[in-house]
Amino acid sequence: MGVIANVASRAGLAQRNPPARSRRTAADAFGQSALRLLQLLRAMLASMVVLRHTHNLHNLKAFLMPIYELGRDTLSILPGVTFASKGILEEDIQRIFRTHIGIIAPDTFVIAEEFSDWTDSWRSIDLLCLDKEANLIVVELKRTKDGGHMELQAIRYAAMISKMTFADAVTAHSRFLSKKGEDGSNAQNAILEFLGWDQPRGSDFGKDVRIILVSADFSKEITTSVLWLNERELDIRCVRLRPYEFMGKTLVDIQQLLPLPEAVEYQVQIRKKAAEERSATEGGIDWTRYDLIVGAETFSNLYKRQLFRSVIRELVERGVLVSELQQIIPASKFVGVTGKLDGAAFRDAVAAMRTAAGAKYDFRRFYLADDDLFFAEGTTWALSNQWSISFLPLLDQLIERYPQAALSYKPSE
Repeated sequence: MGVIANVASRAGLAQRNPPARSRRTAADAFGQSALRLLQLLRAMLASMVVLRHTHNLHNLKAFLMPIYELGRDTLSILPGVTFASKGILEEDIQRIFRTHIGIIAPDTFVIAEEFSDWTDSWRSIDLLCLDKEANLIVVELKRTKDGGHMELQAIRYAAMISKMTFADAVTAHSRFLSKKGEDGSNAQNAILEFLGWDQPRGSDFGKDVRIILVSADFSKEITTSVLWLNERELDIRCVRLRPYEFMGKTLVDIQQLLPLPEAVEYQVQIRKKAAEERSATEGGIDWTRYDLIVGAETFSNLYKRQLFRSVIRELVERGVLVSELQQIIPASKFVGVTGKLDGAAFRDAVAAMRTAAGAKYDFRRFYLADDDLFFAEGTTWALSNQWSISFLPLLDQLIERYPQAALSYKPSE
């Protein structure tokens, strides 16, 4: 079975392993230097093409240049090969990128390999990863020249893991470490260290799912689909692996085709502007902040979710029963567990519970930090963090019902 001996990026090539003899021949050294120079020129030319053809993928592909070997009097195209012809399987590629994920996705943490922790499906995610913003990443790998239907597979996987919690990620990574013969009990600390968190922050975990497609090449159907989906605020990247044969070695040219690296920031800004415009047109999300007045004290610049939490907590502390609050506020906005529990015990208990519709509770949609929980009527409670502007009339009713609490609010200036 062949192995990937060298990895070449647009900016250069990994050096060859030193030969057994003490020094290379002059021809070998010249060939290596020339190849490195030609690849740097290629990167410069590709960048020039990107600037001229940012919105035209067909033209971009037409201008992508092969790698050349520069002889003393010749210029020869480096022969391209296929992974299959070199005996390199998808499992080989997956194993290598599992260890070197930063080559295709910088600042990325591998949670699991061949992840398939769901029922009624035999499918698995090649590599399930995490970025520094605590977003999940589905990495799908193919060695074929057209990518097959990998974008459809990846979208399906992204939907299936979109509800993954921090605890789920810890469990998956623990299994991953144990399978590699490492200490699975270190899984949570490893994830926390990567994210730079002191403790789990469930509401900040997995807010989005990104997709990275890695293949020897991509069909027009895939690239067209990815361009269209990215315009609609998905984050899908296509990374091409093109293998070459050189001096008995297999080199791999690795390039991100979509989005064009030089245009990523521009496209992010375009998507952000489009989202803001749609939000303004459709009514969108209300980001108004509020000042809460409790007697003579004022709490300023609160988001709606903070406003609701503060009002409800204040009323509970004044002796108002949760059952009374639920006469106005929907019971689905509360989750309770009998007994006085700390945060860890409460989260474990809720993880085993189901909503009225039979679904798991989504930890991201509740205040579950230790200091957010409150105890009343022999029960530990957590409150939802999902409050749209349509709930404000209910908050007004709640405040009017308990005038002795001296609560009021107003939009922040």
